[in-house]
Order: sequence, then C-alpha cells, then structure tokens
Amino acid sequence: MDAVLIEREALGLPESERALLADRLLGSLESKRPTFEKEWLDVSRERFDAYKAGQMAASDGKSAVSAIRSDLRK
Repeated sequence: MDAVLIEREALGLPESERALLADRLLGSLESKRPTFEKEWLDVSRERFDAYKAGQMAASDGKSAVSAIRSDLRK
C-alpha cells in the first residue's frame, strides 16, 4: 500500500484513533523508548511532588493545551 494512500486513510480516522496510531508509529521509530519513558517518569514525579508541596499549580488539560497553542502562535 502506498504511503500517500495510507496517510489519506489515516487522516479520515476519528481524532482518538489518529492519536493512538501516531503513538504506535512513533513508538516504532524510537530505539531508546525505555530511556525516554524513565526520564518522563522522573520529570512527572518531580512535578507531582512540587504540586503536593504547593510549589506548582495544576490546570486542566484543555486549559494547558490552549495555553501551549497560544504560546506557539507568538
């Protein structure tokens, strides 16, 4: 199957299915995925500890994505 055809078909999927597909495709390219996952786990633990200590505020996902998109437009 041609990559252009696969792309066209994939873009027709619902957003949640495209996200899962993208994650699987990226995972197939990452030769050091376990290292990446460990590093992300370390960062997430640090952030959670900071949140529990009152050093970091939490926000919902929709607000966080909106703020990131706004920053990227600048």
